Amino acid sequence: MRILIADDHGLVRDTLAAYLKNAGEKDVHLASTLQEALDIGQAEGPFDLLLLDYNMPGMLGLTGLEQAIDAGVAKGVAILSGNAPPNVAQDAIEQGAIGYLPKTMTAQSLVNAVRFMAAGETYVPVSHLAGQVDDNPLAQQLSRREAEVLNGLCRGLANKEIARELNLQEVTIKLHVRTLCRKLDAKNRTHAAMIAKEAGLF
Repeated sequence: MRILIADDHGLVRDTLAAYLKNAGEKDVHLASTLQEALDIGQAEGPFDLLLLDYNMPGMLGLTGLEQAIDAGVAKGVAILSGNAPPNVAQDAIEQGAIGYLPKTMTAQSLVNAVRFMAAGETYVPVSHLAGQVDDNPLAQQLSRREAEVLNGLCRGLANKEIARELNLQEVTIKLHVRTLCRKLDAKNRTHAAMIAKEAGLF
């Protein structure tokens, strides 16, 4: 994978790069402003994934996201943020972002999310789709953790992958899946995912 991380906080930028490199992703490039990211992208792109800090110089909210997508410097562009308003994740996806990563994510979750997005899939933590999830009648039957597991099922993830993403034991995920099937009156995990999608939950 070729990854470009743009963040004006050196510590955050270097820490993210270190996480990815420790996980075996050697081709990681760094920028500190939107313009620098675009310049690197034009010179050395296209990258598989561009991570843009929501609050760094040049971004102007999600205007910078549109610029980066239009520039075509990466196959996928995602927003990275520590304190963006709750609606930003959904707005970013609607404007073409391939994902939204909170800076509070653990190292392993971040690496998994980056790989997921670099493969062309969309990633947003359930906690950042709170309005969409909590307003759904189906979601009101579920705990936050159950909703996160169901989100993984809807994306076709195996129990092991969901466990890795949520930093839980695989046996815990199996228990959640069993509970979900009971609550949703689903025959199996595939049926549970189908019910969730038909209900517009994910």
